[in-house]
Amino acid sequence: MPRVLIVDDSPTETYKFKEILEKHGFEIITAENGADGVSVARQELPDVVLMDVVMPGLNGFQATRQISKNEETKHIPVIIVTTKDQETDKVWGRRQGASDYLTKPVDEAKLMETIKRVMDA
Repeated sequence: MPRVLIVDDSPTETYKFKEILEKHGFEIITAENGADGVSVARQELPDVVLMDVVMPGLNGFQATRQISKNEETKHIPVIIVTTKDQETDKVWGRRQGASDYLTKPVDEAKLMETIKRVMDA
C-alpha cells in the first residue's frame, strides 16, 4: 500500500485529502507544519508528499527544499498543494525541488493523476 505524507496546518484540508486518498487505497501519514513534515519524511520515507505552502514556522517551500536536497529523502516526490496560484509561486516551488504544483481546491481526478505520475517517474 503506497504511503502519502500530508503536510498541512489545516485540519480541514488534511481531512479532505485523507478521505480521497484512503478511498484510493493509500496509507496516510500527517504532519501539521513544515518542520514536522521534514522530520516525518526522514523517519517514515513515504512514497509521496503533499505539501502546503503557507504554514507557521518552516513554510512549504523551505520544507520542500530540505526534503528534495537531503540524501535520505531526495528520491521522494513532493507535490506542492496550495492556494498560492501565481506563476512565480509555481516556478519557485519547482526550483525548491517540487515534482509538481497543484492549486487548492484540487480536483480529485487531477490529484490522483498527479500522484500516480510522480510516483511512476
